Amino acid sequence: MSEHDKSEPGPRHRIRAVHTEDTVTVYQAYRPAIGLPAARDGRFPPEWKRDRMTWIKPSFLWMMYRCGWAAKEGQETVLAVEIRREGFEWALRNACLSHYVRGTHEDRASWSRQLRRAPTRVQWDPERDLRLRPLPHRSLQLGLAGEAAARYADEWIVSVEDVTPKAHAIHAHVRAGDMERAAALLPPERVYPLDPEACAHLLP
Repeated sequence: MSEHDKSEPGPRHRIRAVHTEDTVTVYQAYRPAIGLPAARDGRFPPEWKRDRMTWIKPSFLWMMYRCGWAAKEGQETVLAVEIRREGFEWALRNACLSHYVRGTHEDRASWSRQLRRAPTRVQWDPERDLRLRPLPHRSLQLGLAGEAAARYADEWIVSVEDVTPKAHAIHAHVRAGDMERAAALLPPERVYPLDPEACAHLLP
């Protein structure tokens, strides 16, 4: 995948992800005390806080933007978490946009009620290229709380991989100006097929 591929024309809001018929891969970054045991055991350790909202990101490069290529404090270990598509789609169906959008929501009060009840929330942020510059289209962030966080940790996870070495390798190529080699190491993300009816409430 090249920087051009990440910039290709298409809908302003879309999900690009590594996915199979049964699973989709999302990314998170943690301090090593959580990330390393999670990768080793294929599940989060007891130190992982179930009572906090946890954000998952299908875009590898958006994760790199967020964690600074695994250099930011508390985000030194980047995990690729393969989860069941049925869980991911449950989260989307039950999500509320993280901000009020006129026309999408009846009014600000009804949006606020939905947000309090929803176990998941969606935020759309500019996708990033290899130099972590913003692109015209938006990438999904999915916040999981309460029931959704428990389902994520206990039911949806298929595998957990530490991809910190890959992040460092890609970043090294970017710093050296070798964008072709950097792009060759990117995960093979492609457009994830959204159910238009199930996800209409998430497209501002």
